[in-house]
Amino acid sequence: MTDLSFFHAPRSVAVIGASDNPDKIGGRPIRYMSALGYAGALYPVNPSRPSIQGLPSHPSVEALPEVPEVAVIAVAGQAAVDAVATCARLGVRGCVVMSSGFGETPDPDGRRRQDEMLTTARRAGMRIVGPNTQGLASFGSGAVLGFSTMFTEEPPADGPVAVVSQSGAMCSVPYGMLRRRGIGVRYAHATGNDADVSAAELATTVVADPDVRLLLLYLEDIRSPAAVEELAEVAARRGVPVVALSGGRSVGGQRAAASHTGALANETRVVDAFFERLGIWRARNSTDLTAAVDLYLQAPLRPRRDGADRGLAIVSNSGAICVLAADAAADHDLRLAHFSPQTRERLDAVLPTFAATANPVDVTAALMTDSSLFGKVLPVISADPGVEACVIGIPVAGRGYDIASIVADVQAFAQDGTFPVAVAIAQPEVGAVFGEAGLAVFDDEATAVASLAQVTRHAEFAAAALGRPRLSARRPATSARTLDEADSLAALAGLGIPTVAATRCADAAEAVAAFDALGRVPVVLKGCSAAVTHKSDLGLVRLGLADADDVASTARELLGTLARNGFAGSVIVAPMVGAALEVMVGAHLDPVFGPVVVLGAGGTTVEMIPDVRVLLPPFGAAEARAAVASLRMAPLLGPVRGEDAADVDAWVDAAVRLGDEMTRAGSQVVSVDVNPMMLRRGAGGGAVAVDAVVLVEGGVEP
Repeated sequence: MTDLSFFHAPRSVAVIGASDNPDKIGGRPIRYMSALGYAGALYPVNPSRPSIQGLPSHPSVEALPEVPEVAVIAVAGQAAVDAVATCARLGVRGCVVMSSGFGETPDPDGRRRQDEMLTTARRAGMRIVGPNTQGLASFGSGAVLGFSTMFTEEPPADGPVAVVSQSGAMCSVPYGMLRRRGIGVRYAHATGNDADVSAAELATTVVADPDVRLLLLYLEDIRSPAAVEELAEVAARRGVPVVALSGGRSVGGQRAAASHTGALANETRVVDAFFERLGIWRARNSTDLTAAVDLYLQAPLRPRRDGADRGLAIVSNSGAICVLAADAAADHDLRLAHFSPQTRERLDAVLPTFAATANPVDVTAALMTDSSLFGKVLPVISADPGVEACVIGIPVAGRGYDIASIVADVQAFAQDGTFPVAVAIAQPEVGAVFGEAGLAVFDDEATAVASLAQVTRHAEFAAAALGRPRLSARRPATSARTLDEADSLAALAGLGIPTVAATRCADAAEAVAAFDALGRVPVVLKGCSAAVTHKSDLGLVRLGLADADDVASTARELLGTLARNGFAGSVIVAPMVGAALEVMVGAHLDPVFGPVVVLGAGGTTVEMIPDVRVLLPPFGAAEARAAVASLRMAPLLGPVRGEDAADVDAWVDAAVRLGDEMTRAGSQVVSVDVNPMMLRRGAGGGAVAVDAVVLVEGGVEP
């Protein structure tokens, strides 16, 4: 990956297809750079005009007094391809191709022209942003190599936030949201088709800037996980939080992403796991992308203090807001802090006797007559070791309140930097005063609590991500074959994963012999064929057989069903495994991310009502155990009505073993589906795979 910082502060810029009209696409870069004080040489290129917006115009790039470091290309079709070729031949370092009609369209000629452009640039070592890009904007240097209308609607101001997006709209939208809130934006980059320079690659250069403190990222696809891993590592070294929005989470969204950028979106659960692994927070929509920006800028991300019993403190001059904030905390699984006895004593000493000093703290309407109450309460809360975040709700203030004094007290509390502080204020004119003091202000307690939940969890993600190894380079083989169930179970046993004692039987007599060998305990009979992976669909599973004659007749019936459907096969006989929870664990090779492990609730409804978590190996037992704890079924795993807790360690061990196998050099396993795995209760109870499908690379045994 080359250094792309020359795009941010180029020594010289040529605008090919420059327009004298400052509102035209070819005119806006010149207008913006002239207005923002870009200090480099700016060369309009247009053979039809002697001057462009007061600057001398040049008939061609060859006619310029120097080779520009960067060229902005605002001509269409083949003319854009030819302009790229000229720039490459002359030694231009980078081109920003704003023109559309290339790889983002279904037209094969568009794809051909994009490939031609890319080949020409690569031969010369020139980098291309685009095509089909809104362009790049670096407000620290004034180098606006793009045409966004939003820069006119919301005037630029340099600041600590960077926005990098594949989509032009999803660059402009967060930029506009931030500027309307008075937050400065240092970079607003849109990369378009990502034919060469990807959004992740450009963002890596952006987060290396010491003046950037937060990155907002929009990706419509992830073609190179390694580029995003590099971005995350650079951001982590600098302590820059990354909040990412990835489009195409639904089937319809995937189709839209394909038509818009020429690339399919990635499956949402895998992307969730990928971002979490890297310490990146995944936003769900454009509002979510910017909602917590003020909190991120308030102080560096910090994982929760040492100890498990940490939580949210709530302070307000309204009992109702205290209740609603507590409800919002429950909605986001935020624990309320339990104040120490010393904290309670100190609060009792400074608050009126009728005030509530447990958490939430209601200072009551006495704040109107004593504006120092927050100044007395907040330092006490700051010193409590059980607090990891605080929301301050002020629903009513204004005339009669000493706003300046209250703001000063809250500001001192927040600037202490011990933990994030959000202020919920319903009155815009009052909230503006708090915002001007650098405080994170929200319209209501619900959004304030949601943002606090985000930054505290993001801190945990980021801390856990430090030092994690890169993802495996394994990808799906060109061909694979399915093992039948007997061979699948044997393959799992070879990996050290406990499996049910299944016996392959060619006929009814062998099935009865297997039944006898098991001591005539109740057994399961299944049709066994590599061609049938969903056996229950054909009625090839029979449970609880306890009689030799039933075993014999069922074996004949299952073999007959296989034959009638054109499948060669056998039957397997295995003992019933009861008194256990049905869970599942599986793994496969994702074409983009490589090895993926899935664990969750098992049984026949796993696809209809999925309760699963995705892990990207390599990972250890602690990560797998945390994934299990986050499942909706997690409460069922603990002691239930006198029964022992489930042996989660056995389940976790199976997941780790699968992850290790999927990343092992030389492994031929392509996919594993264990459902159900019977998870027993009690320490050492274990977990047993009773049904499995394994795929291996074509023609080779695992």
